[in-house]
Amino acid sequence: MYKVLIVEDDPMVAMINEQFVSRHKDFTVSNKCSDGKSALEYLEDNDVDLIILDVYMPYMDGFETLRQIRKKQIPVDVIMVTAANEREQLKEGLHLGVVDYLIKPFTFERFKMALDKFITQAEALKDLERVNQKNIDFLIDKSRKTTNELYPKGIQEKTLQTIIEHLKENKSKWLTGDEIAEKVGLTGVTVRRYMAHLVEAGMVIADMNYETGGRPRMLYKLLN
Repeated sequence: MYKVLIVEDDPMVAMINEQFVSRHKDFTVSNKCSDGKSALEYLEDNDVDLIILDVYMPYMDGFETLRQIRKKQIPVDVIMVTAANEREQLKEGLHLGVVDYLIKPFTFERFKMALDKFITQAEALKDLERVNQKNIDFLIDKSRKTTNELYPKGIQEKTLQTIIEHLKENKSKWLTGDEIAEKVGLTGVTVRRYMAHLVEAGMVIADMNYETGGRPRMLYKLLN
């Protein structure tokens, strides 16, 4: 059983993260901290295997917390969580060796994929007596398969995140599939396929608009 520390200043998000962790049979939540400073204090006397680490927090943000973890050489893996989708932050997180990077809002399936990715790496490295190219190739290939198997056929993570970001920018509006398609540079057919996936995942709500003066059109809105 892997021990997890949740570092999140929003009590509601921390509770959701705890529920998601608890739904995975291989993990247990050891503790929750509301900021990086208290997390570092907890890590001084307690061992954990994985940290679910938010970026924006008071006193000490997630990146500074992670820098201190690496500086102190604390042997723990980290999954970063943030509401932002900024390129420089992503690059820094990868540079600091995060297992995965989750953009809010995310589904349990995406969260579980991050946990499974951690297991894949941890178990593979634990079983290695020595590292060679064959070992590394197998480890990377297995991690990629974990990512690809998360989504149904025809759904790509990068395209999905592009659509989600557009919905987040217009979270107070109802949008048609054609409006989304025009803004993100995809066909209407492609967008409708992705929206159907997001509706099924519980991230988006859909409603039929009959007041168009013509053919009814489906409207979509990000679920807050």
